[in-house]
Amino acid sequence: MKEIIECVPNFSEGKNEETINSISDAIKNTPECKLLNVEPDRDYNRVVVTFVGTKKGVLEGAINASIVAGEKIDMTQHKGEHPRIGAIDVVPFIPIKNASIEDCVEISKEYGKIISEKLNIPIYLYEYSASKPERKNLSDIRKGEYEGLTEKLKDPEWYPDFGKPEFNPKLGATVTGCRFFLIAYNVNLKTKDAKIADEISGTIRESGKPLRDEKGTIVKKDGKTVRIPGKFKAVKAMGVSLEKFGITQVSINLINYKITNMHQVFEAIKEEANKYGVEVWGSEIVGLVPLEAILDAGKFYNPNSTNEVELIQTAIEKLGLSNLATFNPKEKIIEYLIGE
Repeated sequence: MKEIIECVPNFSEGKNEETINSISDAIKNTPECKLLNVEPDRDYNRVVVTFVGTKKGVLEGAINASIVAGEKIDMTQHKGEHPRIGAIDVVPFIPIKNASIEDCVEISKEYGKIISEKLNIPIYLYEYSASKPERKNLSDIRKGEYEGLTEKLKDPEWYPDFGKPEFNPKLGATVTGCRFFLIAYNVNLKTKDAKIADEISGTIRESGKPLRDEKGTIVKKDGKTVRIPGKFKAVKAMGVSLEKFGITQVSINLINYKITNMHQVFEAIKEEANKYGVEVWGSEIVGLVPLEAILDAGKFYNPNSTNEVELIQTAIEKLGLSNLATFNPKEKIIEYLIGE
């Protein structure tokens, strides 16, 4: 490919195989596109799809997949653990090779304009594509989720970047934009108590957690919640239940693994979990991961090695990446899939 751009759309369907396959086929059948990974989760009830393509291919692939999702997903029937604002929840574009942030910002805007018209849904731009500072953060746009979208769209401050400020009950809204390579990384806790996962999430994420007084009441100053800063920069996290395994997870988005990587949050979570008498039982990567991130984790645990295969295996073992499902480097490391 003359340029390589990655797209990682998250759709609000993790159970219906026919729908997931149809979305995948729409990408496979798009010229100048290569489908890399399809990762559904029944508890989250969402599927993360990863593909790469040229500027033209990645745009058309995202449009084709979104149209299929728009036909098959009905948000009025959707329930799941993961925050979401719509059927085509978020569609990020990431520059990988011979492509710039500006290229991906342009593609995201073109995608937003086209999909808002084709599916009659509100579109919000985030990260590098954001039209205003308060829309940079995905969690701020998602606040209130699908269920609160009707009210959100009444507020002129939250009129969409594309499309009309009108609620579409079937599809909700969609967020799109250009971002850095994000690692979706979950750490497993051997407890069913989601409050522990929540507390640990607040301790490690950049935004931290609310300060509470001796009675447990949230402290406010000038009407605003006072927050205790978290341990790590470029980290978002929340606690979720994973019922099929009888555990909870600290569900993490590593916004920039060059600032904070997997091994750093993993070790911090082990330390925090120990305070509650809870065991950390490995972790998982949802979607794909850059080779550099895996090697950095391997070097942390095995600083004397320079062997790529050995370092990858060390990272898999020390982070427990195969505890829930086998971690196959050939299927999970983006450079190996692209053939770069």
